[in-house]
Amino acid sequence: MNRPLILGAAITAVFLAAAALSFVWTPGDVTTMAIPDRLLPPSGTHWLGTDHFGRDILSMLMVGARTTIAVALVAVGIGMGLGVPLGLTAAAHAGGWLDEVISRSADLVFAFPSLVIAILITATFGPGAVNAIIAIGIFNVPVFARLTRGAAMGLWQRDFVKAARLSGKRGARIGAEHILPNLMNLLIVQGTIQFSLGILAEAGLSYVGLGAQPPVPSWGRMLADAQTLVSLAPHVAVVPGLTIMAMVLGLNLLGDGLRDALDPRMRALRA
Repeated sequence: MNRPLILGAAITAVFLAAAALSFVWTPGDVTTMAIPDRLLPPSGTHWLGTDHFGRDILSMLMVGARTTIAVALVAVGIGMGLGVPLGLTAAAHAGGWLDEVISRSADLVFAFPSLVIAILITATFGPGAVNAIIAIGIFNVPVFARLTRGAAMGLWQRDFVKAARLSGKRGARIGAEHILPNLMNLLIVQGTIQFSLGILAEAGLSYVGLGAQPPVPSWGRMLADAQTLVSLAPHVAVVPGLTIMAMVLGLNLLGDGLRDALDPRMRALRA
């Protein structure tokens, strides 16, 4: 039994379901302040308590999940959509000038911490969910480019690729029809890992005020708003912090489980 896969999928499914449910129902209205109910502890009325504006924290987490998941998911899509073709192109021209340009560009991006790049972009073009997506997505591009190039390099020397060349197929077609399908397992696992990193990056940007802007709830901004209230109402900071940790843990377990399930060598060891 692949326990990491089952546990990771279950945790991830809970958050995805909560985000989807928030489109039609939440326990409270996240756009309405109720000052008399501010900083209430968890109770039957407010399962996770209320924040400094009297808003239901569970409702804030559910609506905030939409923003966090959407930003991370689209950013991974951007990284994969641009990085994979670049990696395939570099592998097809290994040793040539095009491979050198793509590889050195990826190294240049990796020379700076991802969060620093994201902060630089969002600070330059303004805070907001769209700019956060662009910032996180830009860092994902060289991740998938390097991964794809490294994995594809060995495949270009395989017999089935040589046969495709003899049949008259060109490099781009060979990459799409023969190389890419053999990389999908690896890309799926890496996509899950980058998704979890995107969750952390979005939370970090929101924490410093460069992510999604009010009145849109965000897990990172919930933490930022609660940092001065820890002594008065610890649940205001603990709950969103544990939520971020649980989401990232679930995605990491899912990635580990997928790696074990999709890797033939791991299947052989379990057998």
